[in-house]
Amino acid sequence: MARRRVPRAAALALLLATATACANDVPEASWSRGLLPEHVTEQGGVVQSLWNGAWIAALATGAVVIVLILWASMFHRKRRAKAELPPQVRYNLPIEILYTVIPLVMVSVFFFFTARDSETLTKVSGDAPVKVKVEAFQWSWRFTTTVNGKTIEPVAGVPVSDYNQGPQLVLPTKTKVEFDLSTDDVIHSFWVPEFLFKRDVIPGIPEDNPGRKFEITTLDRTGTFAGRCAELCGVDHSRMLFSVKLVPQAEFDQYIATHQAGSAQ
Repeated sequence: MARRRVPRAAALALLLATATACANDVPEASWSRGLLPEHVTEQGGVVQSLWNGAWIAALATGAVVIVLILWASMFHRKRRAKAELPPQVRYNLPIEILYTVIPLVMVSVFFFFTARDSETLTKVSGDAPVKVKVEAFQWSWRFTTTVNGKTIEPVAGVPVSDYNQGPQLVLPTKTKVEFDLSTDDVIHSFWVPEFLFKRDVIPGIPEDNPGRKFEITTLDRTGTFAGRCAELCGVDHSRMLFSVKLVPQAEFDQYIATHQAGSAQ
């Protein structure tokens, strides 16, 4: 038996290593955040709250079920003849109402909070001062940033093995940003783990379709954050990497001026 367990354990380890091969820049997670990375957007706080609430409800439900199972096993265990059935509760109207009402209330509460937060996460006001057109292609990204109606030089990349080598999207902190996602080949998925949000990039979606847009408001947290495609899109899917750099407003203004000057030459 011990000899059989070793190959199985080795196979499981190989499977886990292979499954995580596309995520070579996993952000630090924490048990206090439900194993989610620390968010860098206001919308990420909404996701975090919903996630924590779902786990609390699930653990509470599991605890109640375990207690009921143990209680029934310990205090209602009687030796009976093999042919004798334990007491039945069929056609007990109060109990059957309880079985129906409690799950209905739980599902209704879950649905309310999920629907409320989904509406918040997908809301696009259209008044964001910074707008980014994201073009996904096999196997990289092109970012075209517009600031208060003025478009700066696009940033495009090629397949890379390190997100630091891929195209970099520079954004200011404490600013509302609107993303418009498009592609001309296959389905991709735009994902920055610290956003706690990802959106599929589907070919053929018209520009006026709200499903290809989403909006974030960055927090006052600077740094460079890894991004990747989260949809298996071809042979170089694992190399479809990019980064998002959040900088203070003054540094962002300097970045815009530099790129505008370069495009004018």
